[in-house]
Amino acid sequence: MLVAVYHSNTDIRMEERPRPSIGAGEVLVRVEASGICGSDVMEWYRVPRAPRVLGHEIAGIVEEADAEVQDFQVGDRVFVTHHVPCGECRRCQGGHPSTCETLRTTRFDPGGFSQYVCVPALQVARGMLQLPDDVSFEQGSFIEPLACAVQGQRYADVGPGQSVLVLGSGLSGLLHLQLARAQDAGAVFTTDVHDYRLQAAMRLGADAAFHASEDVPGRLRAANGGLLADRVLVCSAAPAALEQAFRTVEPGGRILCFAPPDPARHSQVPLFDLWRNEVALVFSYAASGDDLSRALELIRSGQVAVEQMISHRLPLAEAPRGFALTAAAAESLKVILLPFAGVEA
Repeated sequence: MLVAVYHSNTDIRMEERPRPSIGAGEVLVRVEASGICGSDVMEWYRVPRAPRVLGHEIAGIVEEADAEVQDFQVGDRVFVTHHVPCGECRRCQGGHPSTCETLRTTRFDPGGFSQYVCVPALQVARGMLQLPDDVSFEQGSFIEPLACAVQGQRYADVGPGQSVLVLGSGLSGLLHLQLARAQDAGAVFTTDVHDYRLQAAMRLGADAAFHASEDVPGRLRAANGGLLADRVLVCSAAPAALEQAFRTVEPGGRILCFAPPDPARHSQVPLFDLWRNEVALVFSYAASGDDLSRALELIRSGQVAVEQMISHRLPLAEAPRGFALTAAAAESLKVILLPFAGVEA
């Protein structure tokens, strides 16, 4: 089978490898669609772990299933997530399954940027969903990233009537934009440094989109009846985005730190201002099983129109181009790799 092996953003090597074998309770999935995540091009995170076959946003077809597997059979259309919690530890039972140590050790063999993946038994039991016939494989590849946004907005307590500012209009920011709309937010505003993404935000329902270099607090007040935002969702890893969040949140509001920050960078946090204005700073990593199911329903119902965010569909052999597009973050939104595009079954 063909796989794309990550060494760096500019060094993606195509290799032929044997199909993985399955064991007790496992399934083999033929990958039909695999999305490139923004985290896949964070070299500070990926390069130290290279070489590796990345890819964790997948949908496909069950090719083989071990006899112990009861809920899935050959031919089923499925979504599968790479990280799943044990469901039994103190963290899982305490309502924070994303911090479960088991979750942080689970993954596919090899990874979603390949034609086939072996799904371990724990993921089969706790991280696979049947994909309805009216949800395409491409749409199904959005379940994991949308579920992460669902958890983040749950932690940030985004709800009806609130004004929401999304800092960063990349894929995660646009998912947050549509999700906030689906949750009846009163007004949703976005920022970015690229006009291409600001235009996409407006197409997807933003009330206004501001260039990040502008006077964002001033522009926000002008567009939001003199007020700042009740909820600020930081979907950019740039330190300036977090600093901007502190200047754009209403007293009594919440700031969600969603984008993964570079651990080598440190930000100045205005603790006095946050204390005085009773502003909560919350964080979210990954997603729970309930969030995955919720994301699937949001996609199926059309409340979050994920297909409108696909800017490029590429065969797996063009993975190097897909990584270049995603890393540049200028003229692309979501790049989907199609491992069997142009390949005979």
